[in-house]
Parts: sequence; structure tokens; C-alpha cells
Amino acid sequence: MNAPTHRVAGRRLPRLDGIGKVTGKHVYAADFALPGMLYGKVLRSRRPHALITKLDTSRAAAMAGVRGVIAAADIPAVRFGQAVRDTSVFALDRVLFAGHPIAAVAATSLEIAERAIEAIEVEFDDLPAVFDPEAALGSNILIHPGWEDYKALPVIARSGNISAHSRMRSGDVEAAFASAYRVYEHRFTTPLVHPGYTEPRTAVADWDANGNVTVWSNTQLPFDTQNTLAEILDLPAARVRVAVPGIGGGFGGKLRIGVEHFAALLARRTARPVKVMTTSEDELTSAYPRQATVVNLNTAVDGDGRLLARSGRILVDCGAFAGSGPGTAAISLQILVGPYKTPAIDLEGIAVYTNKVPAGSFRAPAGPMANFAVESQMDIIADDLGIDPLELRLRNIVKDGDLGPAGEVHRSVSIEECLRKVADAIGWKNRRPEPGRGKGIACSWWMTTGGSSGVYVKLNPDGTATLISGAVEIGSAAITGAAQILAEELALDLNDISVAGVDTQTAPFDYGAQGSRTAFSVGNACIAAAKDLRRQMFELAGKHLGLPVESMTLRDKRVVAGGKSISIAELARLSRLSGGGLIAHGTAINPAPAYDPSRAENHPLPAWNTPSYHAHAVDLSVDAPTGNVTIHQYVVAQDVGFAINPTYIEGQIEGGVTQGIGQALSEEIVYREGTVMNPNLTDYKMPTTQDVPDIDCILVECASAAGPYGAKGVGEPPCIQPPATIANAIASATGVRMTSLPMTAEKIVGALRRELR
Repeated sequence: MNAPTHRVAGRRLPRLDGIGKVTGKHVYAADFALPGMLYGKVLRSRRPHALITKLDTSRAAAMAGVRGVIAAADIPAVRFGQAVRDTSVFALDRVLFAGHPIAAVAATSLEIAERAIEAIEVEFDDLPAVFDPEAALGSNILIHPGWEDYKALPVIARSGNISAHSRMRSGDVEAAFASAYRVYEHRFTTPLVHPGYTEPRTAVADWDANGNVTVWSNTQLPFDTQNTLAEILDLPAARVRVAVPGIGGGFGGKLRIGVEHFAALLARRTARPVKVMTTSEDELTSAYPRQATVVNLNTAVDGDGRLLARSGRILVDCGAFAGSGPGTAAISLQILVGPYKTPAIDLEGIAVYTNKVPAGSFRAPAGPMANFAVESQMDIIADDLGIDPLELRLRNIVKDGDLGPAGEVHRSVSIEECLRKVADAIGWKNRRPEPGRGKGIACSWWMTTGGSSGVYVKLNPDGTATLISGAVEIGSAAITGAAQILAEELALDLNDISVAGVDTQTAPFDYGAQGSRTAFSVGNACIAAAKDLRRQMFELAGKHLGLPVESMTLRDKRVVAGGKSISIAELARLSRLSGGGLIAHGTAINPAPAYDPSRAENHPLPAWNTPSYHAHAVDLSVDAPTGNVTIHQYVVAQDVGFAINPTYIEGQIEGGVTQGIGQALSEEIVYREGTVMNPNLTDYKMPTTQDVPDIDCILVECASAAGPYGAKGVGEPPCIQPPATIANAIASATGVRMTSLPMTAEKIVGALRRELR
């Protein structure tokens, strides 16, 4: 059966927001301003754990130009949080990490606000602190002594410094290990990593005369931000409006409330609009980085390298507050299983409090960390057994109909195709072309996050359509992809679609720009809305053409039937005259697959929606005297289901690989005794264009049952495999196995010297 031909979907068309961005006319949240606006700054702790014995804001409040100062005593005592409600706006009786907010000021200029922050007097009594998640497990230093009083989701299991504990198990692990040909036990560590968005977190807030607040913010989740603000401000959510200007990147770092609450509280105190924007130091000491992890992984195999069982534990350092840690610890378990048939598993994910920055949901939470462990170990197993690493993977990968870790059924599986294609592209048969040069390979799988999406679609009298959605465009071109689907369904061109700005007051609900879901979910909602619009148009056209609805179709911006036609523009005009216009509401939700509850304990997401499969390969050289790594070629084969816009999918792959290269080789938020040592973009080493090779993208299209035209989520997977892929290539080139990220030149040189002893 031939695949359907699409006019708009699947084509390399320019993104709808492209001209505004390249000409500088696009307004980002950092650009946004209101008349009479004040500037807010937040005083943050320099101590990692201490009692606040004195807090005096009087000098700051008395300064010329200061219009308001607030601290914990000045606002409602509310705890909020995603899985565990353990977070307060300001530190209460004590600070829990260096960077913990203590007070905030609003002033007529940023310079005055900064001086006012310095004028606030704070005295502390230092408390013992714990910075290592392994030490925190058994420590008598409790980050949250009152943890039992916090509200949490029912699925979350907590105890002491453990903010969440999840487990997945099936089969007889003990028997499998006892009968195994060989058992492998390894430990891997990964650090805190910042999402690296170019625009800092920003919010402007203003209150109206009726006590309603509007917040303009670069949040990825406007409706979640609305609800959190309502809790903090003690207001009904309907009195909180969140509008989203342009976003200069998010990568999950702007999912949860960042500075919006400070702006809203200061604006209420001063009765003036207030803008709060973070600095680079704020970002690296008090934003939402990727969690640091410690992974202990044990795998049993038979003599042919087939997996018999896997057990292990991943510790996720969630910092001073739970944040996204519980979810990250849980979904890491599916990554530790990987796209492999594993008859028996017993895996634990534990989110642990420490006196460090609260972590968040950086692109593919848990993905790179857990994949680094499992895919590194797969190569270790292959080398030990004398089996080619590609062949070892091919012997163990899942096929259509195999069961996943929670007993769900794998569908539209493409992992073999992905592996073979990257191997062919990288020239895998010649793994070690010369001394100091080697090739690596890694694979994984990932979800398309669920959650509902709603859209309104309005047809205009000029024949164009307006798309109104609660999903924000974070730079991925996902909204352009959704608009391509809408144009396809309505027989329009892409440039006939305009997209309204996101505003919780006027847009339908959307679960948010997260989890590789936006084009998938909003696209499905557009299909639903277009179906209703076609019904409306056909009924109206039937009255004017005198033909039955069943005979009608859309073609080239017209309703066509029986040799007659009428334009969409004319129908929209007629509808305005007689019926209020052609408007439709479409909704969509991606349902989770059926699974076996006995296999998962305290797991908030045990079975993944519409998973995708992918493989990476790299060819690199290592300079032994310096440890410097040079990447010659990087290849990705990613199953996208259906490529809605190949250009922007390739852009997502290139960007994700770049972030993965950074995590693999250079990026780390470095802590010493609870203090960040590199809180600037000079010492925090993100890759530049000179560090990143050309990236070859192979788009595999193995259609899903649930996505628009078979699409799968694409945004997160590209950053998962680079650390493992590069680690495997370094081992191939040097014979040295790196088990800790980042794999800096210094670490590589040290490992090579130890190998020579």
C-alpha cells in the first residue's frame, strides 16, 4: 500500500516565526517592558546550610529609588512543588543551599536594586551540610527535618533524605545471576549540567485595579505556572493570567516556576509593574540543572552475550528540593533496561536531597545519565566476550511484540534499522582505523510524553486560518510543524496559517512544551479541529451548492463536489454573516499503553507513550599526550515516525547532539563544599561551533499508531546517547574506559597514565 501524498506536511518549509527572529523584531521575554516598570533583584544565600539568626531589610527599604522589599514574613506561608510540596518562595528559618532566596527588592533601576540587595543584613549560624547523595542516604543530617508533614503525590515513596524511591522488577533475578556465564558490575557517575539556554529566566508582572495579576514570562508551561502562582499568591487561578512572549530556549530548564513569583509579589507590594531577570551567576547557582547521578549496574549474560538479568540502582541528586527528581529517578529505570530483551530485572531509582542547587527536567531527564551507564557496560561486555559491540546489541534488541520493562508491548520498533544505518554510515567494519582513533556506537529509546492539548482554529474571510494554542514555541519549530498539519488538513498553504500568542486567558489548555510532545499532541488536536471545520464548511457549502455533504472534499483552498466548488474564504465570509464564523475546538491526548502493575513500584510513569528508537555512532581521535578529543564524524539514525518537517527535525538532532557532546566532554557545575566554583560562562564550558563537527542525520520513519500521520516525539532523544557513544569511541581509540562525566582531557590523560603503570 502506497503512503499518502502530502502537500504541506512532510515538506521542508520555512518556520512561521523565522523572519521575526532573524530580523530582530521577535519580542522575547527579556525584551518585554511596561511603562513605569520597576526592576527586581533577589538576595540569595552564600551559605549551603545555616540558620538565619537575623534578617534586617530596613537599610535597603530606606534607600532612594527602592519601592519595595519582601521576605518570608511578608508573604503567605505556602509550600509548593511538582511531586513533593517542599519548596517555599523564600528561606524560612534556614537556608538549604548556596543560592537559596532570602529576600527580594524592587527599585527604579537595576543598579539601585543591586545596591539594595547588598544593604540587606543577614546573619547565620552554620549547620552541618551534606553534598554527596550516597552520604545523604544514611546521614543523620536531614535536609528537611519536617519532611513527613509535606504533601506529596500518592505514588511517591519517601523517607528522610529520600524524596522518592521507585522500583521495577520482573523475572527471577537471583536465579539468572546464579546461572550466568558471566556477571558484570560497574559504577558510573555524572555531574550537574545546566540546560544552556541563551535567554535567562525572565518575568514581568502587573496587577490591575480589580486585584488580577498578569505575568509575562518565558515559561514552557504557562498553565502550570498559572496554577503555581495562584497557590503562592492565594488567588483563584482565574485571576492569574500568564502570557508568553518569545522564549530564547528552554530545554526543560523553564518548566517550573523560576522568577515569576518574585515579580508578582514585588508588583503587588509596590503597585507597579516589576521585571525580574536572572544573571549567569543566578543560572549556574540557583536554576534547574540536570541532576547529578551515581549508577551501580550489574548485568548477567550467557556465553553468547545474551542478557539474562540486570539489577542496579541509580541515585539522583535532586538538591535541596525534590523538584523533578522523583520523576527523573523513576524513568531512569526504563533507560537502564534499554531497548533490550532482558528476562529478569530488579532496578531501583532513588531521588536524594542534598545541600545543593535544586535540579530540574533538562531535556530527556535521566536519559543521558542512565544511558551512559548501560551503553558503556554493553561495550565492556562485548569486549570481554570478544563480540563486536554492534553484534552484541543486535542479539539483544527488542522486536515488535516484545514486552517492555513494565510488561507493555513494544510497537513500531525500529532499533535494528537505526543501528544498522549508523554502523554503515560511520564505516563500522573498520572500528580502529589507526592508532589513537576509534569508533563508538550506542542506542536507546524514549517516550513521547502524554498530557492533553487543546486548540481553537478560526477561519478568516480572506481564506486564512488562525491557530490558538496553549503550547509555546521554545525554538524547536514544533508549532510550525503543528501548523503544517493544520494546513494539510484544511487544504491550505503553510503561510495561510497564523499562530496567536500564548495567553492562559484566551488559549485552551495545553500540558506544555515538554517531553517531545508539542508537534505530536498539538498536531493531533489540529486534526480534530480541522475535522470539525470540514463538517461546518461542508454543511454550509451544501446549502449554497445544493449538493450532499457526503460528496464534498477540500482541494486547493476550496470545497469541491460534483463539478462545483466554493472557496474557503467565501464560506468564512458567509458564516460570519449568518452564524458567527467558522470556529472549531480540537483536543487530543496520547493514552498510555496497558502494562503489568506488579512490575513497577512507586513509579509515576511505568509505561511509555509512543516510544521512539535511535542509535548514534562517532569516529574520533584522542591525542595521548594532551587527552584532547577530536570528533571527525558523528551520525544519528532516529526513528521520527513521520518527518513533519525534516529540516527542523534535523535541527533538533544537531542541537541535541551538541548538548550531549558538552555533557560528554566538558560541562559540569563544579561544587566545592557547597559552593559553585564556576558560576559564569567562561568557566562553565559549553561547546562552541568550533567544538562541534558536522552531524549526519538519518531520519527513520516507522509510523506510530497514535501520532499525526504516524509521527513520534523527536526533541529529546538526540541528547541521550552522545556521552555513551563518545565514551565507547574513546575506549576503542585508547583502551581506556571512562566511567565518570565529563570526560575532560585531564581525566583522559590521568586514565592513560594509570594504564601505563
